Amino acid sequence: MSFQFDVTEPLAGKRLDVALAEIEPKLSRAAARRLIEQGAVTVSGAQVKPAHRLRVGERVQGHVPDPKPDRLQPEPIPLEIVYEDSQLVVVDKRAGMVVHPAAGHREGTLVHALLHHCRELAGIGGVLRPGIVHRLDKGTSGLLVVAKTELAHRRLSEQFKAHATERRYLALVRGTPRVDRGSIDAPIGRHPKDRKRFSTRVRLGRQAVTHWWVEERFENLTLIGVRPETGRTHQIRVHLASVGLSVAGDPVYGGGRKVTEELGLKRQALHAAYLGFDHPETNERLSFDSELPEDLASVIARLRR
Repeated sequence: MSFQFDVTEPLAGKRLDVALAEIEPKLSRAAARRLIEQGAVTVSGAQVKPAHRLRVGERVQGHVPDPKPDRLQPEPIPLEIVYEDSQLVVVDKRAGMVVHPAAGHREGTLVHALLHHCRELAGIGGVLRPGIVHRLDKGTSGLLVVAKTELAHRRLSEQFKAHATERRYLALVRGTPRVDRGSIDAPIGRHPKDRKRFSTRVRLGRQAVTHWWVEERFENLTLIGVRPETGRTHQIRVHLASVGLSVAGDPVYGGGRKVTEELGLKRQALHAAYLGFDHPETNERLSFDSELPEDLASVIARLRR
């Protein structure tokens, strides 16, 4: 796709990457910056930096190349697709599946499965995390939306950043809270001694807010609903553990080995049960529900007896 435009007064003074993202709806600012750095965009015939400030009368020309084959290899891994159209796909992720490649997980991820399911995903939003807008931990099951175009990736990312999406989880936790609902407002950052963990006991953390309420009480265990306002790494698990309500089966934040064995859990009892957001192209509000998967549903059924 080729494009060109002359800089007029409304664009004067703006950074080139910002202006491109405004003019070309299929380009995110990150994608525009990559094109400029690759030399695919010129200003009055010259290559410039993404931070170049535009002046009236300058002519911007560029070309968006077709996505190059991703170095990640598509894998025919079964996926539970809840919804799909030209802009996005909503997946009900199974517990145990890693969302994107990382150290120790170079294959078999959700991304590898998605690349096989929709080949046009390659390169959207990045090479190693194509289409990924938000994540679920490996041991968490449930709903996750993936972008299929740069437009969808940009607008969905903006919604998550602005907390305009709605996510609700179900969690089986250790303990019995004295009240029926509450909120946790505590910054989260890297654990001061264990860099693989996160904690609320940090000097410089990022703001995080989590709301919770009781769904059902059992002996020494409680099924709760959770709505995170923010999306920090491990947020729900860290926040709940900080108030003495560790997610059952969580091997990192106090899920309890004895409880885990007694319940027959093979992962943390956390499920992304609801997801709501505005469609990136039509602005229609979309919402999806996911029932508890069989492993967690069977645990709850036994507790009710």
